[in-house]
Amino acid sequence: MLQTAISPVILVSGIGLFLLSMTNRLDRAIDRARIIDSQLAGVGDSQRPSMEAQLSILWKRARVIRACIILSAGSALSAALLVILIFISALTGINAGWFAAGLFTLCMLLLIASLALFIHDINQSCAALKLELQLQGLGDS
Repeated sequence: MLQTAISPVILVSGIGLFLLSMTNRLDRAIDRARIIDSQLAGVGDSQRPSMEAQLSILWKRARVIRACIILSAGSALSAALLVILIFISALTGINAGWFAAGLFTLCMLLLIASLALFIHDINQSCAALKLELQLQGLGDS
């Protein structure tokens, strides 16, 4: 029973670290948006479109990261429920193999979706960096 429950417990631990990383990314995106918003009033008309584009990208990133966090939390919840199911089925003798397989599949699908959104966020982050470099006159076209 303990051997069977170890994999989902390790998965919950790994997802917890991933959630920590994603909440840090969300914090940085929010902080950066606040900084740009506070600077927006004092910029000239030539810089305004670029800064507004950065804000738009940061808003999209925040929404993607939020979805990533929700999917990751759902994955961790599924893994935690799987651990409980394993112990209950072992204690009661109920055969819950199909339900356990379903929970594990759900856990993996949510994690895969979250990781795909993470990759999408990285791409958006690079787009925001490109805009910022262009604003400074350092980036290529």
